[in-house]
This record gives sequence, structure tokens and C-alpha cells, in this order.
Amino acid sequence: MFCDSLLVNIPLRDKITIGTMVQIILKQDQRTGYLTDGTVKRILTSNNFHPYGIKVELSNGRIGRVQKII
Repeated sequence: MFCDSLLVNIPLRDKITIGTMVQIILKQDQRTGYLTDGTVKRILTSNNFHPYGIKVELSNGRIGRVQKII
């Protein structure tokens, strides 16, 4: 479960564009918190905010929720 202080740092959808370098958390890594780097290929979440991060597909095909923009 995420605490409120972490929610403040999760980027909004309007800050994420195709080609943006991001760090995502994959479904299987939610327990460990391991982040995966990559370039956004598609934005899958339509809302501007999601409490666990905006869901994206990376250029390598992996899908996860954005935790940081790098």
C-alpha cells in the first residue's frame, strides 16, 4: 500500500508524452518496488491522475505504471 507522501511525487498524465524517459513499476515488481527504465511508446491511462501511477507501454513492450520521469 502506498502512503500519501508517495502519491505527491507520481507524475500526472499531462507531464508524460510519447518518447519521455520514465521509470515504471511492473505488476510483478509491486511488492519489491523495483523500477524499470524505458521510453514511453503508448499512454494507456485516460485520466490525468491515477493513485498508483499512469499506465504506459514502453518501447520494449513492457507495461507498467509511471513512478518517475527521468
